[in-house]
Amino acid sequence: MFLREVVRHFMKLYRKMLKYFSKRPFYNAVIHTVAGIGIGFLLTYTVAGIHPVRWGVAFLVIALLGHLQALR
Repeated sequence: MFLREVVRHFMKLYRKMLKYFSKRPFYNAVIHTVAGIGIGFLLTYTVAGIHPVRWGVAFLVIALLGHLQALR
């Protein structure tokens, strides 16, 4: 019973986010590009120099905040 409620709530949030991103394709592209850059920094270290984890986490936090914007 509890799991069903959690899944239902998650799907409601997912639909809300999907609706937000479908109305704003440029914002969607920017947020997902930033997330890709963050993952790329975490996978490589030559571009970021001495602090690849800081850069990677920073870009992923920006992407996460962009996704939270869609839930407002």
